[in-house]
Amino acid sequence: MTANPEFKRVWLITGASRGLGARMAEAVLAHGDAVVATARNAASLVARFGDHPALLAVSLDVTDEAQAAQAVEAAIARFGRIDVLVNNAGFGLLGAVEEATADEVRKLYETNVFGLLNVTRAVLPSMRVRRSGHVLNLSSLGGHQSGPGFGVYCSTKFAVEGLNQALHKELAPLGIHVTAIEPGYFRTDFLESTSLSVSPRLIADYEGTSGQVRIAAKQISLNQPGDPEKLARAVIAMVEAPKPPMRLPLGTDTLQVIRDSMASLAAETAAWEHVAASTDFPVAVSA
Repeated sequence: MTANPEFKRVWLITGASRGLGARMAEAVLAHGDAVVATARNAASLVARFGDHPALLAVSLDVTDEAQAAQAVEAAIARFGRIDVLVNNAGFGLLGAVEEATADEVRKLYETNVFGLLNVTRAVLPSMRVRRSGHVLNLSSLGGHQSGPGFGVYCSTKFAVEGLNQALHKELAPLGIHVTAIEPGYFRTDFLESTSLSVSPRLIADYEGTSGQVRIAAKQISLNQPGDPEKLARAVIAMVEAPKPPMRLPLGTDTLQVIRDSMASLAAETAAWEHVAASTDFPVAVSA
């Protein structure tokens, strides 16, 4: 099918039934672009967005590679192309690293990392043919700095950051942009039970670290400082920029985390530089 010229851009957004995914889908539709909105249950998308001529609601469990391929086929059949992929589907896990079970960790990676890869692999062939497109990977301030209580979740975002950097370099020569979106705490349901799993296992030794984070998460939920509507507008503006960045930090909390992380890394590197430099083979001195 030939590309539909009616819309400037066609977006495919995973996890679009709620949270940041829904806010981005709403903003993109208001902007006049087309959206292929996906969620595990397409009915939830219809309930959220209604019957919009620029919207295609598709059921997609990102952990199912075959479903990812089918979603891309449906998008291209309807709109002729995918210009922007937003890998937004994911959830959180709260608890100390030792408290998390193997099954909890596996399920988190299946969605946050392997699911992202499933959808990306499904979309990229059509972008490569057109030598055009933009892949947005939802990372987090936790992709820069991990901490008690969110260690396993942050590890998935570290994985996303690593994949994002490689994709950025692999796809740039093909005319395809890649950006990691790095939100801080935005006022969505991310810390509610619909998006956050909490490890039921409690180990008393972690009460003063991850245990305190469990308490803080309940207090922060639905009171986060970030405005998701402003985030959605910022993402659209970034996509329209002629030279989009490899990373887009969003929120003053993310900015502070980046500054703190860079300062800590620089200080530790300087303190241990003599040890690091001592591990090379001696440089041969020519006569």
